[in-house]
Amino acid sequence: MDTIIRNGLIHDAVHPEPFTGDLLIEGGRIAAIGANLEAPSGARVVDATGLYVYPGLVEAHGHIGLDGWAVGYEGQDYNECNDPVTPHLRAIDAINPFDEALRDAVRGGVTTLCTGPGSSNVLGGTFAAFKPVGSCIDDMCLLPQAAMKCAFGENPKRMYKDKHISSRMNTAALLREALFRAREYMEKLDAAGDDPAKRPAFDMKLHALIPVLRGQIPLKAHAHQANDILTAVRIAREFGVKLTLEHVTEGALIVDELVRADLPLAIGPTFGQPTKIELQHKSWQTPVILNAAGCRVSIITDSPVTQQSHLRFCAAMAIESGMPPFDALRAITINPARHIGLEDRVGSLEVGKDADVVLASGSIFALQSHILATYINGDQVYTA
Repeated sequence: MDTIIRNGLIHDAVHPEPFTGDLLIEGGRIAAIGANLEAPSGARVVDATGLYVYPGLVEAHGHIGLDGWAVGYEGQDYNECNDPVTPHLRAIDAINPFDEALRDAVRGGVTTLCTGPGSSNVLGGTFAAFKPVGSCIDDMCLLPQAAMKCAFGENPKRMYKDKHISSRMNTAALLREALFRAREYMEKLDAAGDDPAKRPAFDMKLHALIPVLRGQIPLKAHAHQANDILTAVRIAREFGVKLTLEHVTEGALIVDELVRADLPLAIGPTFGQPTKIELQHKSWQTPVILNAAGCRVSIITDSPVTQQSHLRFCAAMAIESGMPPFDALRAITINPARHIGLEDRVGSLEVGKDADVVLASGSIFALQSHILATYINGDQVYTA
C-alpha cells in the first residue's frame, strides 16, 4: 500500500539539520520528500506530527541469524571448527529467518543486516546482506555474497592452537597461501577459455576466492590489534584486492596509517569490558577519533555480542564521547550501507531508495525515546 508520512521531523542522514516535512512511499520506494505533498488516491496517511523520522538503521557486521537468540552452543552456526580455511562456506546456507534476534532488530529500527561466518577461521566464508523480514533467506537477501570473511589475531590462534595455528605469522601465511593458489587457479581457468580439457581440476575453496581476486567482493578482515590491522592492509595491497576493516579496536593508535589507507572501518563492539588482550584499548573514543580524522566510520554491535536493537545506543555512547550527532547517525545508516555496498538502496532517506523508515517518539539516541514504527520496503513491519 502507498503511504504518506506527514509532518514528521525528518533526519535523512544527508542534511546535517533535520526539517519538518512529508515522505511519500510508492511501490516500496521513497517517491517524494517535501512539504505539503499530495497523497495519491487510496494512500495510507500517517500523522507523524511531533515524531522523529529516520532512515532504517544498518548493521555492517554481525553474526545474527547464525548465532542468535537463546540458541546455546548447539544452535551456533557461525564458526566451522574443523578447518581454518573455509572460503567456500556461505552465510545464506545457515541464516535462520525465524531467529527472534531478527524481530529484535526490527524493534530497534534496524532494517538492513550484514551477517556471516565468525572470526575463528583464517578464511571463514561469505557474508550476506539482507532485510530482517520473511521466511526464506533467498527472498530476503540484498547481497547473497557481500564479502569474504578473514580473521587475524587471537581467535584463529585460540581455535586452532592444537591443529594448525599458534602465531599471527601462520595466520597471515595461510591467508597468503590461499590467495596465491586461488590466483594461480583463476589464471589457469582464464587461459583455458572454453576448452574444458585445459581447465584445472575443480577446487571449491579456490573457486570461492575468485570474486575476491576479481574485485567483485572485498575481504572483510576481523582485526582488533594495530599490528593485525596493518597486516590485513599489507596483504590486501600485495594481492590488489578490496578490503574492509572490522572491529578496529586499536585504530586510534594508528590514525595516520588508517587515514592513508582510506578504507571502510566498522568499529565495535564497544559495550562491555575487554575480555582478551587484544581488546585492552577498547574505548568509545576510537570511533570519535577516527571519525574526526576523516575516516569512513561505521559503528557496529557485532550482534549477538551486543544486542542488535541496541545499535542506536552504541551510537549514543559515541556522541557522549564527543562524536557530533549527525556523524553518529551516519555511522549507523549511510556509512554502513556504503561499507557493505548498498548505499544506492539503503542508509538514507532519498527519493528512489528503498522505503526503510523508522518513526521514533524522540531522538533515537535518547534512552527515554521509543521506536514507534518500522517500515521495510514501505511495509509497516513493527508498531509499538
